Amino acid sequence: MSWLKEVIGTEKAIIAMCHLAPLPGDPGFRTDQGMKYAVERARADLHALQNGGVDAVMFSNEYSLPYLTNVKTETVAAMARIIGELMHEITVPFGVNVLWDAWKSLDLAAATGAKFIREIFTGVYASDFGLWNTNCGETVRHQYALSAQDVKLLFNIVPEASAYIAGRTPGAIAKSTVFNCHPDALCVSGQIAGAPTDSSILAEVKKAVPDTVVFANTGCRKETITEQLSIADGAVVATTFKYDGIFDNMVDERRVAEFMEVVRSVRE
Repeated sequence: MSWLKEVIGTEKAIIAMCHLAPLPGDPGFRTDQGMKYAVERARADLHALQNGGVDAVMFSNEYSLPYLTNVKTETVAAMARIIGELMHEITVPFGVNVLWDAWKSLDLAAATGAKFIREIFTGVYASDFGLWNTNCGETVRHQYALSAQDVKLLFNIVPEASAYIAGRTPGAIAKSTVFNCHPDALCVSGQIAGAPTDSSILAEVKKAVPDTVVFANTGCRKETITEQLSIADGAVVATTFKYDGIFDNMVDERRVAEFMEVVRSVRE
């Protein structure tokens, strides 16, 4: 049995993304709407996800485009405010993802009591955001310095909008990552948010590290989740839960409920 049962409450877990509106300092932040709008939008999405039956939620600054790899203090502060205001309304386990900064994700998790984070912890990538480097040893030491060693680390080993600089297969990356860095889970993504996770890559990764939790990280839909969960241990889901399946829209509780009905049938 994996840690999913203990931390999230079920195997084949569905972690739903709660995408936060543009925050202070982001190019898309609307000063006329202010933080009140960001809080209320997050509240509406959170309740739609929970009412629809998801197993866990993960708060991310998804609309802080274009992303930074060294996130500003004001972004983390705004995310902490939103989660703090919603804390008494969160009824499922939750995680955080400060895009794309593993240290700041840990800082936010330590401050809010999040159970897990998803980040880019390992590798060097050519990405839309420039040359993307990591230092997993320093990051994990920072985790322990924060006394956040119980926070589960979800390693995105096939990051969106980027390519691993070294010519290595996903299976080889998975094996060496597990050996060297002891991730709690590996996430396999498509090229952008909402893009399907390639089932063949997902299978290659799971075969390479059968004892490690593997998530399908993007593009899961009601029509494909049965196949994805036949390979993966769970999924991180966002775009398909939104009205008309469009990335920029808010969460549609009906779509969430229909998706989770399929997931429950898979578990049975």
